[in-house]
Amino acid sequence: MMRQLLMTVTLAAGLTGLGACSLMPKRVETARFTPCADISVAIYFKTGSALISPDARAVLKGAADQAAGCRVDSVDVMGLADPVGDPAANLKLSEQRATAVTRTLRDLGVVDARVTAAGESGAVTETGAVDPLRRRTDVTLRLSPAA
Repeated sequence: MMRQLLMTVTLAAGLTGLGACSLMPKRVETARFTPCADISVAIYFKTGSALISPDARAVLKGAADQAAGCRVDSVDVMGLADPVGDPAANLKLSEQRATAVTRTLRDLGVVDARVTAAGESGAVTETGAVDPLRRRTDVTLRLSPAA
């Protein structure tokens, strides 16, 4: 009994000491979630492909879920391609990518997307290197609180 009491007193003294420790933050800041804030996501594709992968679908579903309960003011979908291959084919591929993303968004309840395609325009860096991250579609949902 005495040993248990001694351990309790020692533990309590230790915890009290930690509470006064100068390393403890004075104020705790928490991340704030702003409902109905604009959402921007990038959907990446394999070379020469416009197929929506399961991971890409999950990203689009997450964006659609976050937009739920908000007014969707506009949806912009911009298809892009890298400069490998024929420029006309790359423009068509970027259009197919944007269309595939738009179709998936529609299936998830996000409608009225404005679709554009840039093809390979701007896909070569200043040093002449090919930018593989251009195999994507950029999606921006502009949201505001529902009325």
